[in-house]
Amino acid sequence: MSSKLNQQSENEAEVEVSWTDQQNINAFSKLNAKIDDLEEQYEKLKQEKEYLDDVSMELELADEDEPIRHKVGDAFVHIPVSEALERVEKDTEKLKLQMESVESDMDSVQNKMSELKKVLYAKFGNSINLEKD
Repeated sequence: MSSKLNQQSENEAEVEVSWTDQQNINAFSKLNAKIDDLEEQYEKLKQEKEYLDDVSMELELADEDEPIRHKVGDAFVHIPVSEALERVEKDTEKLKLQMESVESDMDSVQNKMSELKKVLYAKFGNSINLEKD
């Protein structure tokens, strides 16, 4: 039984890596790094959106007659609550669009990675590990 396992391991180890295979492995590695960056970017956008949602909720509870300090660039200016709410809503919409764009990019990268996994696992079987730990 153990000799059969050794033969199978030896056969898997003997698979030759062609130039095309190496290009596919490199492409997968780049896509893997890109998906990590996109996931990190998505999390930052998500946190920022949650912050804006909290700010929006606080502004809805604020006194309409009192001006609010709102950050514009590096400075704070006093603006009415209604204007601050509008700005927060616009910022929230921009974030939603950015999050949708990042999600779309992540889906595209995942699809490319899936295609490469099929090709690489078909050729290398258990000799290659393309899964995240």
